[in-house]
Amino acid sequence: MQAVQWLRSLVFVVFIYAMMPVLGLLYLPWALLSRKGALAACHAWCRVVRWAARWMVGLRTEVRGTPPEDEVLIVAKHQSFLDIILIYGSVPAGKFIMKRELMYAPVIGQYALRIGCVPVDRGKRSAAIKQMVADVGKGRLEPGQLIIYPQGTRIAPGVKAPYKVGSGVLYHELGQDCVPVATNVGVFWPRKGILRKPGLAVVEFLPRIEAGLGKEAFMERLEDEIETASNRLMREAGFDPEKAA
Repeated sequence: MQAVQWLRSLVFVVFIYAMMPVLGLLYLPWALLSRKGALAACHAWCRVVRWAARWMVGLRTEVRGTPPEDEVLIVAKHQSFLDIILIYGSVPAGKFIMKRELMYAPVIGQYALRIGCVPVDRGKRSAAIKQMVADVGKGRLEPGQLIIYPQGTRIAPGVKAPYKVGSGVLYHELGQDCVPVATNVGVFWPRKGILRKPGLAVVEFLPRIEAGLGKEAFMERLEDEIETASNRLMREAGFDPEKAA
């Protein structure tokens, strides 16, 4: 049975990546004229992935809580590409801090810049944060929801990794509310590999943390809320993070 699921997963992966250039070209005229066109294209691809995952590999998806529509900082647990898709597809104008190399990726790079993503040189994140804060203050960045991952990379379920201070710096300097996001998607859609498992993958928008906390207090509260909620969601999915640690 696992061999069959792997083959279904392979077809699914090929399909969703093939749909990137298809939708990219379909929406290109609108995207060139307006940022709204680029946002619409990205949201359309997110919907296609969720639709295909359900019937191709038996992976249902659910978004809980209240996705923000105002300008906020979204700080999320990152387990696989699927949490990016679910979070981005749930907010009106999401944007990311991304590795500068992605600017040169076909379709993805061009659309990422068009929707307002912020390219960062590897190893120069602190300088990029300072520049971004300055650009926000001068109104040079596109409005929307800035999505960042406090652990800096994808973390497999059950693996512990520190929360980096960049989230606290952005929260303090931008002066915006923060919406934490928990997830269990890594139980079904791993960091690496082809196999996608059937089940219910969830991202949950947690109650917002209002602007104004000190950095240390913010970081402590952020990690506690995201990790507690993510562990709950993983247990709901039949995975005990404490036993896996």
